[in-house]
Amino acid sequence: QLVESGGGSVQAGGSLKLSCTASGNMRCDLGWYRQAPGKERELVSTISRFGTTAYRDSVKGRFTISQDNAKNTLYLQMNSLKTEDTAVYYCAACRDQRGNFVYWGQGTQVTVS
Repeated sequence: QLVESGGGSVQAGGSLKLSCTASGNMRCDLGWYRQAPGKERELVSTISRFGTTAYRDSVKGRFTISQDNAKNTLYLQMNSLKTEDTAVYYCAACRDQRGNFVYWGQGTQVTVS
């Protein structure tokens, strides 16, 4: 089970830090996705079980993904937020053999005005 927190409303240029806490250990590939109204869900960032990170171009230099294995928690630090970052953000964990994430959180709303 994955539970996100940290969403909210912020003005453009502001910051938010999302958290995703798992009921078990998170020693697998992890990721953050987002879905804006009327748009398809898109991958924002991933961190592999080896610690390798990746970001979509539009958030590079602004967002940072990290994890704390001791707390079974995944984070997404979001700085210099833009209105186009407004979306529901979902965390995801552990890929299946096809590379798709298996476990998903319920989502947390981020609104940038």
